[in-house]
Amino acid sequence: MARNVSTQRKLLTTVVAWTIAILIFFPILWTFLTSFKTEAQAIASPPVFLFFDWTTENYFEVQSRSDYFKHFMNSVVVSFGSTLLGLVIAIPSAWAMAFAPTKRTKDVLMWMLSTKMMPPVGVLVPMYLIFRNTGLLDTRTGLVIVLTLINLPIIIWMLYTYFKEIPGEILEAARMDGASLAKEIVYVLTPMAIPGIASTLLLNIILAWNEAFWTLNLSAAKAAPLTAFIASYSSPEGLFYAKLSAASTMAIAPILILGWFSQKQLVRGLTFGAVK
Repeated sequence: MARNVSTQRKLLTTVVAWTIAILIFFPILWTFLTSFKTEAQAIASPPVFLFFDWTTENYFEVQSRSDYFKHFMNSVVVSFGSTLLGLVIAIPSAWAMAFAPTKRTKDVLMWMLSTKMMPPVGVLVPMYLIFRNTGLLDTRTGLVIVLTLINLPIIIWMLYTYFKEIPGEILEAARMDGASLAKEIVYVLTPMAIPGIASTLLLNIILAWNEAFWTLNLSAAKAAPLTAFIASYSSPEGLFYAKLSAASTMAIAPILILGWFSQKQLVRGLTFGAVK
């Protein structure tokens, strides 16, 4: 009887998991299929699923209309640059909060997390004016700075959680052996927290890559990443669904491939310290 209940539970869990996975994956699949349709097929009613005349014309037209590789390089520089800069700032900050806490440490952590709850549009005007007056508007440097700032609370929180799992006695032993603070962080703490740092890095690359609000409002032609590349296919004349789907597929493909190849490291980092 107990075995039957266990089998039914596993079956139900499997069905629920597959249902959720299909629901999450279906929009991506539909976007991919639509990118190979003509504009007439893309808006057909009832929708055409598999049986249509496949064409790659949308991809060629998207590339001829916009410089995909320029937008791609902007996304790479901005997402990786903001993540690396965030790690440089966050690792010492998380170390201080994890191994040298004060009675205000938790308040500071909660305050940092609360900044993520603020609607970005609330500070858009002052941010725009600051960027315009400092010459950072429509520059990669400006986008790196703003994406670092908006993702820094998440980076610090994640690293703080991972660092708390590392025994403080190891760092004390390093200090007794004469290690300076910089050497303690670089040569002792960082290697031990590699899984957590790697998962933090990957997650924040994804967040920066997908950021649309700030990249659309603080960039134009020179520094526009792939989010602006997608938005360019929405015009007053209407939406070009097939071309929009082709642009979206080209924009999300690199980050999907990165996520696919790094999923083991990401899961390992997210579960770091969960089992002792």
